[in-house]
Amino acid sequence: MKEKISSDKNLAFAFRAFAHPARLNILRVIAQKCGGGDKNKNNTCCCTDVTKYIDLAQSTISQHIKVLLEAGLIERKSEGTKNCYSICYQRLDKVQADFDNYLKQQIIEVVSNE
Repeated sequence: MKEKISSDKNLAFAFRAFAHPARLNILRVIAQKCGGGDKNKNNTCCCTDVTKYIDLAQSTISQHIKVLLEAGLIERKSEGTKNCYSICYQRLDKVQADFDNYLKQQIIEVVSNE
């Protein structure tokens, strides 16, 4: 049961990060524009790179990036004086697997209660 609660908290934390359209857009930009959408390419984007594609102030993007970092959905790498970011595909895969398991469990409980 503790494992189930931990998994639920993990999902909720990630979903809070996904819950804002700007953060979803930032993830998309980092994945597509900086990594080419290839999981095996771990290219990075700096905050200034992201602002080229999203019509938000750099300070606003930085605040959203902080939430994504705290959720473990992106990783930070220092490049000189800049902080650059890349998608944490391992974390995204874990969130997807946990959510798949959650949905399967809900279906099993509904079916068994019929």
